[in-house]
Amino acid sequence: MPIKTGSKAPEFKLKSKTATGLVEVSLSANLGKKNTVVLFFPLAFTGVCTSEMCEISAGMAQYASLNAEVIGISVDSPFAQEAWAQKEKITITLASDLNKETAKAYEVLLPDLIGLGSVSARAAFVIDKQGVVQYAEQTATPKDLPDFKAVQETLAKLK
Repeated sequence: MPIKTGSKAPEFKLKSKTATGLVEVSLSANLGKKNTVVLFFPLAFTGVCTSEMCEISAGMAQYASLNAEVIGISVDSPFAQEAWAQKEKITITLASDLNKETAKAYEVLLPDLIGLGSVSARAAFVIDKQGVVQYAEQTATPKDLPDFKAVQETLAKLK
């Protein structure tokens, strides 16, 4: 079960690979400025994850209009994430939780996925400008997508 709505969101400092090199991605960078949507997904280069991140990338203007930054987090390396983003034209910020500490902190680490070992579950969190979780969802299976309508409705109340 993911961390509860109303709780303080755990801080994270993860790496993302951009054209200029490795950069740090943190929750605290948005505090006091904008809301944050954190999307955990199991693995890059997989069908459902690709569909989800491409759909979110296509709708980034809507999230920006709701004063939100979207961060996708997986246990893949930042280099694999960058290659995947380039191949699939994914434009949201992708952050590497290679050591799986952030997935553990948010209580969404699956112990094993089809014999591949532990990966993050598919989950969505809306975190307000004060760092409080306003929406938390872990899908029933990694094949299911979060309720993005509920995510956007939550954001609309926070604007």
